[in-house]
Amino acid sequence: MADSTHESDRIMASAKSSLTHQRAGGRRVGGKSIGKGSASIKREHLTSKLLRLAMALAVIVIASMAFGAFVSALGFEGLFVTVLLMIVAAFVFLRFPRIKMPRREDLTKGDLKQTVNRTELWLEAQRPALPAPAVQLIDHIGSQLDGLGVQLTGLDENTPAAVEVRKLVGEHLPQMVASYTAIPSHLRREARAGGTPDVQLVDGLQRISAEIDTVTRQLAEGALDELAIRSRYLDYRYGAPDIPLGEVSAQDAALPPPDAADVALPRPDRDSADLDGPDRGVPLDFDNSPLPSRSKR
Repeated sequence: MADSTHESDRIMASAKSSLTHQRAGGRRVGGKSIGKGSASIKREHLTSKLLRLAMALAVIVIASMAFGAFVSALGFEGLFVTVLLMIVAAFVFLRFPRIKMPRREDLTKGDLKQTVNRTELWLEAQRPALPAPAVQLIDHIGSQLDGLGVQLTGLDENTPAAVEVRKLVGEHLPQMVASYTAIPSHLRREARAGGTPDVQLVDGLQRISAEIDTVTRQLAEGALDELAIRSRYLDYRYGAPDIPLGEVSAQDAALPPPDAADVALPRPDRDSADLDGPDRGVPLDFDNSPLPSRSKR
């Protein structure tokens, strides 16, 4: 009985360690989430584990109660077996199944929101193989992807902007990281093509970070421009709130008066010398003779 108690204590400690580890993100993810998208995926995975564990524990308890009610009393040994089964179930269901890492070729599948979330999770799995400066950039890119995901809400998947975002986040960024991780570790600090792979990776991630920031700003400015256009329309339709009735707005004051000459037309007093050349066109000669009147029949 002492050996069984020692074994149950060991299983209980392993179950607690597994639960703590899963809450931290799992073995392959590397702990801290780089963004809200990957954290959401891991939270959903852990929630499904806890639900399966709760169902397993409920089955064990119901089976124990049914055995004690219809077969024989559980007693101390039966209660110990029940607790041991619950501990084993906790150990198994909290440890398995592990979170499934998305493959690089699957990052662009689904909608843009899913692409951003999968890319964050995929980048987390690559962090242990990256140099320290690149890891810091990956963490920064994760926060940028969160901001980009907010701007992608309601964006049509078929627009050119959506296509470019999908390529940038789901193709270019993972391809750069995968190209680095494919290089053997002992060759990553050798200079080639103007720099070491470590330096080239950091430079590439910096460029992609700047591009993500630009795309996010463009999407945000598009929404602001739409809001500004709507505001100008309302001002034109109902009057600007800061302009009293009867006064002229700055936009209306900038317009030329109706009787102003059209500046796009040539002035009639242009020098004839300016009309010489191949672009002068066909000359129009008008005499001063009066037009003939129509004869009456």
